[in-house]
Amino acid sequence: MIPRNPTSLVVPPKTEEKEKQTWTIQEVNQFLHYTKNEPLHVAYLLAIYTGMRKGEILGLRWKDCDLEQGRISVKNVLARTSKELIFQEPKTKGSKRNIQITPDVIQALKQHKRKQNENRLKLGHAYQDHDLVVCTSLGTPMIPRNLTRHFDRMIKESGVPRIRFHDLRHSHATIMLQLGEHPKVVSERLGHSRTGITLDIYSHVIPTMQEKAAQNFSKALNNN
Repeated sequence: MIPRNPTSLVVPPKTEEKEKQTWTIQEVNQFLHYTKNEPLHVAYLLAIYTGMRKGEILGLRWKDCDLEQGRISVKNVLARTSKELIFQEPKTKGSKRNIQITPDVIQALKQHKRKQNENRLKLGHAYQDHDLVVCTSLGTPMIPRNLTRHFDRMIKESGVPRIRFHDLRHSHATIMLQLGEHPKVVSERLGHSRTGITLDIYSHVIPTMQEKAAQNFSKALNNN
């Protein structure tokens, strides 16, 4: 109806990249120690130790947890629509992935499973078994907002710096990169489609990595 698109002359405003808010190793341990007896402790443990997203954690089923091999398969995501909670596949191919977990996480999952089974037997027919790792006391899917509310309360009580739940994922990636883990491995754990995405998001860690790499290179040459 009009000869040209008026928005083609508009210069979009530049958005400033907000600095990622993450916890240190000490702050992670402080928070996990404080929440160790909380029913939702396993959700925080998974977020910190695997970098999984909130929807991936709330959509994780026991059948996708291989506790013998120490591996979690991300196959489902719990999402909230305007009407209800639904389970769906991850949006990207890279998000469907296997994540290796360590013995301490395996032990925590087994302990959580035992408590869950005890609660299921106690409630009998009132318990709705959806095979979910993280769920309500009745076995039903947890509303994501309720997990966020509990997380915010635990932050306040434990005395650690305030961050978003999603920042637990950032903390996982940042700590791994700071410890010298290869960016491709971190990228695969996070479910990024390309390693470049990981490096772009966590560019703030790169200067530290370069400094450590330079020191290692110099040390290697001087020792020969």
